[in-house]
Amino acid sequence: MTAGTTAPSTAVDRSEFRHILLSGTWVGLITALSVIVFLLVARLPLPAIVAALIETVIVLAAGVAVTFLPGSFAAARTTQGIASAAAIGLWGTVVFMAVDIILLRPFHAYPWTWDAVGGGSTWWYLPIWWMLGTLLAWLGALVTAGRVARGGDPSIRALSIPLLSGGVGVALGLGLSGLVYMPVAGGAGFALTLIVFALVVIARKG
Repeated sequence: MTAGTTAPSTAVDRSEFRHILLSGTWVGLITALSVIVFLLVARLPLPAIVAALIETVIVLAAGVAVTFLPGSFAAARTTQGIASAAAIGLWGTVVFMAVDIILLRPFHAYPWTWDAVGGGSTWWYLPIWWMLGTLLAWLGALVTAGRVARGGDPSIRALSIPLLSGGVGVALGLGLSGLVYMPVAGGAGFALTLIVFALVVIARKG
């Protein structure tokens, strides 16, 4: 490289504290927006199948965001970046919790059945969400790093296609049959496909 030439930016495995907080804040706000849109759709007088299809799209889009945005923000390539992505995911759940407590709870956004799942508790899902948000971000970053290691395309679009395919397949298979609520089936299919891809990455490293 000649004198005066600036090397292109190739920052990877970003772990600066400020960057983690800022990135996690974006993830948390996107999560909150997804939840608000989902709740609004649930209150619209739509045919049940139409509402279920729209809600499934929202769940899958939110799943892509919370799974792959942290790894993208951290430019996850090694263990350091994967850990940073998990931290971004965790902070995102904390930001969502703040929005939930300040905005959604006072306006009674959730149906009574949501609290009934936790035996009447209004906070039962928050610890679960902390763990789930961190896990999804960690797995997403692991898959991202594995894709880069194989010389593949690490873009969110390329990474999300197989997971969305799994989510849509399970949603249509179980949702249309009436066995499982379609958005729940779509989210489960997305998560299971993600776990399979993450296990493949771990197996290849081993």
